[in-house]
Amino acid sequence: MPGGKKLRGIGLLLGALALFALPMAVARAQTATSTADIIEKLAVEAESDIDLAALKQQAADRIKARADAQPQKRPPIAPQLTKLPQLRFDVVFDQDSSLIRPASYQTIGSIADALTDPKTRPYRYLIVDHVESAGRRDHNLILSQRRADSVRDVLVNTFKVSPKRLQALGLGEEQLQDVNRPASPANARVQLIAIGKFETAEPATPAAAPKGAAAAKKKKR
Repeated sequence: MPGGKKLRGIGLLLGALALFALPMAVARAQTATSTADIIEKLAVEAESDIDLAALKQQAADRIKARADAQPQKRPPIAPQLTKLPQLRFDVVFDQDSSLIRPASYQTIGSIADALTDPKTRPYRYLIVDHVESAGRRDHNLILSQRRADSVRDVLVNTFKVSPKRLQALGLGEEQLQDVNRPASPANARVQLIAIGKFETAEPATPAAAPKGAAAAKKKKR
C-alpha cells in the first residue's frame, strides 16, 4: 500500500537522522566541562610522594596472587589518589584497544588548553586510567596502562603539553570508582590528578672568579 511505503520511508529517514545525531550527542557530552572549570579544579598546589613503579608492581602482584577475587572486596591500590585535586572525564577508546576515538579529542583538547594556562603551568599531573570489571584482570591492567599512556601521548604530541609535567598510570579494575557496580561505565573514567609543583631548571650562571686570581691577573697587565 502507498501509505505503508510512505510510513516506512519516514521511519528510515528518522533512523538515519538519529544515527547522524548520535556522534554529535557524544561530542557534546564529551565537552560538558569547560576549560575554566578544569583550571579551577586543577590549579591547586598539592604535594604527593606517589611511587608509580611501586603501585604498578603492587597491582600486578595482587592479580598474580589472585587476591580479592570479588571486585567489591578489593581495597584501593592507591587510596591517597582520592584525596588530591583532580578531574574525572570520559575518553572513548576502540573496543579492547588503546586507540582513542576522534570524538574524545575535543575533550582532551580542552584539558590541554587548561594545562597550558598560566595558572596550571607551575604544576605536575598524573593521568590515571581505569577499566570496568569484565574479562581478565591481568589483561585489564595492561590495557589500562596503555590507555593512560595514549592519553598522555595525545596531550604531549598533539597538543604540545610538556612531557615533564605528565605521568601515566593504569590501574585496570584494581581501584574501582563505583565499587557497588563493578561493571558500570563509571569505572572506566579517566582521572587527571594534581601531584605537585613542576620544578623548572634554573639557567646556569658562570661562577665568580676568586678575588686572588682576579688580582693576580690585573697585576700582570
